[in-house]
Amino acid sequence: MISTKAALVSQFVSCRASLSRLVARIVRPQDIDDILQETFIRTCAASEKTEIHNPRSFMLKTAQNLALNHIATAYEKRTQLVDFTSSDVCPITQSLESDFESRERFLEFCRAVRALPSQCRLVFVLRKVYGLSQREIAARLAISESTVEKHVAKGLLLCRESMLAAGHLDTASGRAGGGASSGNEQAGHG
Repeated sequence: MISTKAALVSQFVSCRASLSRLVARIVRPQDIDDILQETFIRTCAASEKTEIHNPRSFMLKTAQNLALNHIATAYEKRTQLVDFTSSDVCPITQSLESDFESRERFLEFCRAVRALPSQCRLVFVLRKVYGLSQREIAARLAISESTVEKHVAKGLLLCRESMLAAGHLDTASGRAGGGASSGNEQAGHG
């Protein structure tokens, strides 16, 4: 599996420019990197379940779908009126169990980040926590943008693996959850 992950990282880096151009035609420039990283995560998750015969095509299609979903979601948020009388829309009444699970996931994520190799951790935190661009990080640390991208990808993979091992990610989607009651919460019954 490690050689597969290494091959996926290599394939992702080699087709990043094509992915970026495709996504740039659909979303705002500030959303491109997030969609590309989500593309990488989804590709890795899919590769664990099945063999991907053409990773470049898979990544291009995944990136396109994510970008289109991003636009659709943004549009829905702008046009949807919120019914504040609905029981679904009351953050104050969030259950203690859900709050506890959220804190546990966050603590596990912090542990996973702390366990990253030092250079990888530094790049990962600058990108994901402080929101610096790949170019800014590369200039600040005197490394190439490609190296920044590889560190972020490695950080995402290692954090995902740690969160999966701790049971804080749903293995089907790679998304936060995995707790006993997460299915009910996702359906709006939690």
